[in-house]
Amino acid sequence: MENKTLNTQARAKWKKVAYGGMQPGYADNYTDESFLEDMVMNANVVKRDLLKVMLDSVSITQYLCVVVLVVCVWTYTLSARIDGRTLHLVNAVLLGMGFLVLVLTETKLSISLLLHYLLNIAYFISGLYVLAPLYCTLTRSISSDSIWALTVFLLVIHLFLHDYSGSTIRPPGALKNPTLTSNISLNASIVASVLIASRLPSRHHVFSIMLFSLQIFLFSPLVMYCIKKYNTKVHLCFSLLLTCATLAILFPLHHSLFALFLVLLLFIIVVCPYWLIRIQEYKFEINGPWDEAKLCYDITE
Repeated sequence: MENKTLNTQARAKWKKVAYGGMQPGYADNYTDESFLEDMVMNANVVKRDLLKVMLDSVSITQYLCVVVLVVCVWTYTLSARIDGRTLHLVNAVLLGMGFLVLVLTETKLSISLLLHYLLNIAYFISGLYVLAPLYCTLTRSISSDSIWALTVFLLVIHLFLHDYSGSTIRPPGALKNPTLTSNISLNASIVASVLIASRLPSRHHVFSIMLFSLQIFLFSPLVMYCIKKYNTKVHLCFSLLLTCATLAILFPLHHSLFALFLVLLLFIIVVCPYWLIRIQEYKFEINGPWDEAKLCYDITE
């Protein structure tokens, strides 16, 4: 009688229970034929398009051109190929163009917003002009080789930690808290600008190069974000013009660096997206009833 009862329990149908313990006649790790019926493969894998990835990589090459352009202006200024008057003119043109882009791409334009822009710009320029004499004597006891090495190191940190997606960029009227990495990136670029400006002979040169550098590092991400948000085609045209201008300025400075930078741009735009698409074929993700349960709440009730 006892053996018959055990055989009946062993032939009982197995049920999947969460906290029911062991079922008589089955091992604790037993699974039946229906175990893999709910298996889903690559449910959360995003299939990427090559052209879309290449267009997304334009933001990276665009900012690389911005940083290289700043370094070229630094080099030309330190070698006295660009004087203070030319830098003042460049700063005025950049400031006017950036202000115009913000105004044209702003959907909720008002007199108070224009005054807010003008006051912030006035405070920024005034504070920079007052601090210019301090920057002149900041690194007199440090050799130029050390300054350049530290500047390159800071720019590498800036490029490595920069927010290329634009998720931490704060457009006018938006409230977004910048991340730690974006703050470190911005501070690294500012310190690099101060180090380069400290090697210039006069306060006017220091003021001009600091204004130029901070306009680029502080405001160019916001301007490029507004252009990209406004129109994708305009953003691509702007990126093409910026790339051509950067290459044109870099070519007379150093031919080898020009070739290296051109190869780097092609590598980022063409090779890296192609690699990303190719390795996507090896993406293998399995989901099923063994995954951790996810609680769903109905907020309408």
